[in-house]
Amino acid sequence: MTGPSKTGEVSREVSGLLAAWSRGDESALPRLMVVLYPELRRIARLHLDRRRAGTLESAALANEAYIKLMRAGGLHVENRAHFLALCSQIMRRTLVDYARSRGYAKRGGNAARVTLDDVFLGTKAREIDLLALDEALDSLAKIDARKVRVVELRYFGGLSVEETAAVLGVSPETAKRDWKMAKTWLYGELTVKKHPINR
Repeated sequence: MTGPSKTGEVSREVSGLLAAWSRGDESALPRLMVVLYPELRRIARLHLDRRRAGTLESAALANEAYIKLMRAGGLHVENRAHFLALCSQIMRRTLVDYARSRGYAKRGGNAARVTLDDVFLGTKAREIDLLALDEALDSLAKIDARKVRVVELRYFGGLSVEETAAVLGVSPETAKRDWKMAKTWLYGELTVKKHPINR
């Protein structure tokens, strides 16, 4: 039976494990992964559902995030949303590295593609080159790194505006404004410049 008390227990368990892992207790990460694995699979599916090429599965992507976290050792993580955001960032990097290793760096028919749906650009679903999106985000990071974090958290991580604001330590209004501005900037970058969105 799942209810408020059960949810509260899980939340306390996650908080305790995150605190232990942040302090360097490596045994906390495997236990944390057991509790949060369904959410990691959900985030991995978000990434992969937007991708139209390759053979990675959500379990493999979630496991890759786990392996990279193990190698990194205890990182300072404030809460569940922050941890999931970190995992989402790792998954984004993994997919980009995977695309490059599979020879997708040359633009064209074989390029790995992701869908930018109406949640992202407010338009009908369109596909773009995954590496083009990555390059656009890298360009935006040079101008405003926080807006890139908002995109990672909202688009790649599936976090709500409120969760995104909490991770970044800003108000929900600021997170909404950053999200809107980042979408507008990326839309221009991906449609006007050298990596047009396929209609």
